[in-house]
Amino acid sequence: MADSASLNRGLKRRLVGALALVVISLAITPLLFDAAGYKERQLENRIPPAPKPFAPLSVNATSLDVEAAVIEIQSASEAEPVNISPAPAAVEEAVRSAELGPAPASDTPSLDQDGLPVAWALQLASFRDERNARALQADLLKDGYKVYIRRSDSLVRVYIGPEMQRSRLESLQESIKTKYSLDGMITRFSVE
Repeated sequence: MADSASLNRGLKRRLVGALALVVISLAITPLLFDAAGYKERQLENRIPPAPKPFAPLSVNATSLDVEAAVIEIQSASEAEPVNISPAPAAVEEAVRSAELGPAPASDTPSLDQDGLPVAWALQLASFRDERNARALQADLLKDGYKVYIRRSDSLVRVYIGPEMQRSRLESLQESIKTKYSLDGMITRFSVE
């Protein structure tokens, strides 16, 4: 009896093992044979066919009829002199009083002690809420300004620039003040 019990137990183990293999194979078979791999291998060829080489162009020099073009050069007739009247006094006064801006030598870009170019930025505003800074940045970008923002501990600052010439930012500061009612301050530009 002991032999038949051990035989039944061994037979039961084999039947359970075979049943487990059948269940596992039934679960894996659809994953292996669903033809998804076949679809992936059928990629569409988007490469156009190679162009045909051009045949060399043969030209017969004897078949061309070339006529020499004759160009006549006519002498220009003398034009009548034009009398220019002097500019009105109001125009001359406006030209004299116009601001010419800084002299080129006084505002030329320079290098600092590390050999890096000195650049300037116009700090326009500081916000605690980043959404306000982003809104101002979007308005300025829409008007064509070079705008960037920087985050510090608890503030988000909005800058225009960088510019190599400080005088450009000074004139820009006045136009920003009239258009956006923002008093900005010019600061030295740094890369963080």
